[in-house]
Amino acid sequence: MAALGLSGTEERLYRHFLRNPGTSAEDLHLLLHTPRGEVRGALERLTGLGLLRRGRSTSGHDTLTAADPEAAVGLLTDRRLNELHHELRQVTRPQHLVAELRADMGAHTPAGGGVERMTNLTQIRDRIDDLAFFARHEVLSVEPHTALTPENIAHARPLDSRCLRRGVRIRSVVPKEALDDPATAAYLRELGAQGARIRLCADLAERVLVYDRHTALVPADPADTSRGALLAREPGLVASILALFEKIWDRATDLAALTGDSAPDAGALTPVELEVLKSMCRVAKDEIGARELGVSLRTYRRHVADVLRTLNAGNRAHAALLARERGWI
Repeated sequence: MAALGLSGTEERLYRHFLRNPGTSAEDLHLLLHTPRGEVRGALERLTGLGLLRRGRSTSGHDTLTAADPEAAVGLLTDRRLNELHHELRQVTRPQHLVAELRADMGAHTPAGGGVERMTNLTQIRDRIDDLAFFARHEVLSVEPHTALTPENIAHARPLDSRCLRRGVRIRSVVPKEALDDPATAAYLRELGAQGARIRLCADLAERVLVYDRHTALVPADPADTSRGALLAREPGLVASILALFEKIWDRATDLAALTGDSAPDAGALTPVELEVLKSMCRVAKDEIGARELGVSLRTYRRHVADVLRTLNAGNRAHAALLARERGWI
């Protein structure tokens, strides 16, 4: 019940009184092996929340009884939703901070005009993580490494998966030799199954990362990556790096073509599911889509879930993107 705002002690107390309704709270700290003050505070909070109700036994002793679980969970859920709504309003309200923070960023940008040089490896890795985490539309990469360590994969997986679940488009070019390493090849297939587009290229030496087509990261010295990296936001420079990526992308080969894997075609959907997919991309509300197709809202939503599962998409925007990339719609 931690997700609903209860501490471990509070949950244990609530469950205790579910099992032992109408009993006394005396000496409960001994039973729970918890300091008396902590138990007292937890009992007061549970009573204040309405999860415990005070009473009196026939012998005149004070007793406590737990609220019905359905009512208790409902109370906690409403309270937590109100808290989250308040937090969301607090987070989204101070939009003026964007301009203020951008001013701070500009104040520390070198005179070269939108280009920052980083030499510390930890700083570079942290910046890459931040850019991936906050990417909204697209991540492009050219990675010359032929093998990823288990640590590399474990570090990259949650960031890559999060991007794909949010509908961020990922296009990546890696060396053909990457398929010779089983762990790397398996991870590339995993990304492809989630919707990333992976291509392979021979004689790959460049290293390029571009986020949302406005921020690019390249080695400061391609011949010696230990000399750090350049982070560019200058539109002209980023456009040149994008052009380089597209040239590399065009001469690379799709992962599926080299491995014999094939992405599912529209035949993987039933005719009704294909119509639901088109409806998902055309209308904003399920009620409208269900009415257009002449099915119940519940049936429509079941078909939506089946479409997402077939496409291995994390959400509807991601499903629409994958469907368009595969030429289904």
